[in-house]
Amino acid sequence: MTYDILIKNGDVINGLGTPRFKSDIAIDNDKIVAISSLDGAKAEMVIDATDMIVSPGFIDVHTHDDNLIFSDSSMRPKISQGVTSIIVGNCGVSLAPLILNQVSPPPPQDLLGEKDSYKYSNFSEYRSAIEKYPPATNVGFLAGHGTLRICAMESTEKPASPSEIKKMQILIDEAMSVGGLGISTGLIYEPNKAATIDEISAVTEVVANYGGIYTTHMRDESNQINKSIEETLLIGQRTNAPVIISHHKCMGKSNYGRSSETLRRINQAKSFQTVGLDAYPYTAASTVILPEMVEMSERVIITWSKTFPNFSGHDLEYICNQMKCKKEDAVKALMPGGAIYFLMNESDVQKILQHPDTMIGSDGLPNDKHPHPRLWGTFPRVLGHYARDIGIFTLEEAVRKMTSLSARTFKLKNRGELIPGSFADVVIFDPKTVKDNATYDNPLKPSEGIHTVIVNGTIVFENGIHLSSRPGVPLLRS
Repeated sequence: MTYDILIKNGDVINGLGTPRFKSDIAIDNDKIVAISSLDGAKAEMVIDATDMIVSPGFIDVHTHDDNLIFSDSSMRPKISQGVTSIIVGNCGVSLAPLILNQVSPPPPQDLLGEKDSYKYSNFSEYRSAIEKYPPATNVGFLAGHGTLRICAMESTEKPASPSEIKKMQILIDEAMSVGGLGISTGLIYEPNKAATIDEISAVTEVVANYGGIYTTHMRDESNQINKSIEETLLIGQRTNAPVIISHHKCMGKSNYGRSSETLRRINQAKSFQTVGLDAYPYTAASTVILPEMVEMSERVIITWSKTFPNFSGHDLEYICNQMKCKKEDAVKALMPGGAIYFLMNESDVQKILQHPDTMIGSDGLPNDKHPHPRLWGTFPRVLGHYARDIGIFTLEEAVRKMTSLSARTFKLKNRGELIPGSFADVVIFDPKTVKDNATYDNPLKPSEGIHTVIVNGTIVFENGIHLSSRPGVPLLRS
């Protein structure tokens, strides 16, 4: 037979954590059909992968690309890193099920775009939009608890009433019925802050009945981090839902080194419940402007400001000098806006990345005018800096963390591993040169070393060029 694509002479890292091996790979339609020595085989396209790694396409488990999939369907920040699948709806923020006609979205919903981006009254409409206007990547979706609260409540500044909880349960049931992966919370943010553990558990029970997961930007990632972890674990215990701690970190100088105790507690909990986590490979965080995060940061860069857009990309210290005012006054003047916060310790970042259950999630913010470099650099940074250059784990382990571990955690069937019968999401990269180029000063610079990206059997990126194909599909809970 004649295959559609034949990848020859590559070093295959199959995503399962096992040692690499030399092999050819044959692709037909959207599936991998053979992995072996295929001398003499014919194909419509032959790719020579000599001296290259051939691996499953990477899965970005923590994104805020809910609107980017439509505004830039080429998905340049992700495809250029080798990311073939993304999960949206994190941190309690999702585009559906919310329509904003005249009202601007409140923080952090404004991270996804302006009011005209919120036009999906349910997740069936959002899924249909993905199917009608497919992006270059595959897309799985979570329902954001903050968005549900805005839909169901007259005021989010209080705990939800029984009737409001019922409304949220109906909304999340609809999301799960059309293939949603689970629910996310952002308990540090205003729309979620007043939510009680009883409310969160009641809504998550619906998700658990469908076999979905609970992911959370915890209520506190600094001084009260242990208390927040206990709250997270308790929600999982009450509902039997697997829990995922989003972008796990220990913020603020007084908490440097505490990853040893947080990871120890996670390991203890794993003996009787399902717990996962994700992380990005940087010592700076980024979100909307939050005064409490400004206070605990050694340095702050403003990523966007609605009132002073000209200050995007500038240090807060510089802005204070320009405004001739105190830091707290500048922060108030710049809101609503976003910022990068330098408040983590490199040793903690490495310990968290090394944990066997840590998936890789960029947490990138594509709507920011001057985004955190994680948007464009997360995955090559893990492969190049952390695996190759400083060796905190093998390249095989790095790939496992961004492929099969993610697919199995989120129940994405036939994704995240290179075996016959799996979907042909493939990345070919040079292990000697792969690296992130995005920096805090120049955050939009693409990474290097990624040679070919294939999504569902279709080439979407080749030698630095984004192609016109848009083969992405919704990733539905299996």
